[in-house]
Amino acid sequence: MLLAPAPKKKASAASRVAAQIAADKRFKILEAHIKKFQGRHDALIEVLHKAQELFGFLDDGVLHFVSDMLRLPASRVYGVATFYHFFKLKPQGEHTCVVCLGTACYVKGANKVLAAIEARAGISAGETTPDNKLSLLTARCIGACGIAPAVVYDTKVAAKQTPEDALKHLTQWI
Repeated sequence: MLLAPAPKKKASAASRVAAQIAADKRFKILEAHIKKFQGRHDALIEVLHKAQELFGFLDDGVLHFVSDMLRLPASRVYGVATFYHFFKLKPQGEHTCVVCLGTACYVKGANKVLAAIEARAGISAGETTPDNKLSLLTARCIGACGIAPAVVYDTKVAAKQTPEDALKHLTQWI
């Protein structure tokens, strides 16, 4: 009678992350950036910016790496990453569309612009299309109240947008 070989133990989550970190040079670059700030806690936002620049977004592994390197609780790092709208926790699409929902924009119809984009793209605010062509985001205020309702297409601010204007712009992307 032959005995079956003992099942191999699955690698722990920590060892998988450690292997990923060792193989990915971006972590070495981020580590050097953190060392430039001498691991100071007040450098958290700057470090998160660099991490997002390197990785494109901040996934759990990156947030835990930053937490460990700065000797901060993971909850604090995650709290900062989720508080500021410019940090992304998921990969973003090839193009981004940010609809301002500040008071001036909302009063002048930003909600209608957002609804039209959601219907056309088939996604809700905060999501990315399945083909990764478009990420639809909202902002509380982009500081462009005089040109309300404002929409940011990639990095260009568009003034006095109507649902029709927004849909015309999106046809280039989706």
